[in-house]
Amino acid sequence: MKKAASCETCMYYRYDEEYGTYFCDISLDEDEMEKFLTDTFRDCPYYLLYDEYAIVRKQN
Repeated sequence: MKKAASCETCMYYRYDEEYGTYFCDISLDEDEMEKFLTDTFRDCPYYLLYDEYAIVRKQN
């Protein structure tokens, strides 16, 4: 299982320009959403490191 150190490095952590805030783009259930909103969502099972160079490496 991948462990997240911070949502800021997660691929699913997106910025919503309309609301001016960041959000998790994964469909969380009620318990997971409560943990996310209270900043106690540790060891997220959905965490995926955002790597903007992954596509470039695949092209080589």
